[in-house]
Amino acid sequence: MNPAAAKMDAMYRLQRHFYDVTRKPYLLGRDTLIRELAVPSSGTVLEIGCGTARNLLCIARRYPTARCMGIDVSSAMLQSARTSISREGAGGRVWVELADATGFDPMLLFGIERFDRVVISYALSMIPDWKAVLAHAAGLLAPNGSLHIVDFGDQTELPRWFRDALFAWLHCFSVSPRLDLSDQLRSTTEAANQSCRIRRLYKGYAILGELRVGPLMAG
Repeated sequence: MNPAAAKMDAMYRLQRHFYDVTRKPYLLGRDTLIRELAVPSSGTVLEIGCGTARNLLCIARRYPTARCMGIDVSSAMLQSARTSISREGAGGRVWVELADATGFDPMLLFGIERFDRVVISYALSMIPDWKAVLAHAAGLLAPNGSLHIVDFGDQTELPRWFRDALFAWLHCFSVSPRLDLSDQLRSTTEAANQSCRIRRLYKGYAILGELRVGPLMAG
């Protein structure tokens, strides 16, 4: 087991049992991302850092013809994910596999090389080599595909005491908000010859980014 996987398993071995309940109040913007995915009929969705499969199952419910796949480096989290998928009877179109976001081959894992939608929800702030993950994800898009990202923003429009308290709390869980996330999204877009839209949610609490294969979008 690589060090990153061992660290995540140690952190989530117990937390996985109540992760979704405790994260709901502050992992904001996830449901907005899901509502705006607009997955095409029988389309494919990949979530990088799928955790408990909370997002994948929400996507599967909202887009009933979609095929939803996810990867995570934590076998402990995937144990919870597979339990939830089985409980919901979604095993026929929701699949999760153990893999490191910094280097995985979707063809080997799922038999699919490109995806209509790729999702990264509050995972980049936990991955040391997050810029490489972002670039890799942008290369997994099918024609007319899009990459959707939500993560912590810079909090600059919120009170300083709130920002400091939140960042200190996140540090306890090895979470580091990427203050240059917007800039990196734009750089990734230019490198991949894609278009980009970036929005600040809740006064900069979160960043919602969309990279698309196709015409330039406002943002």
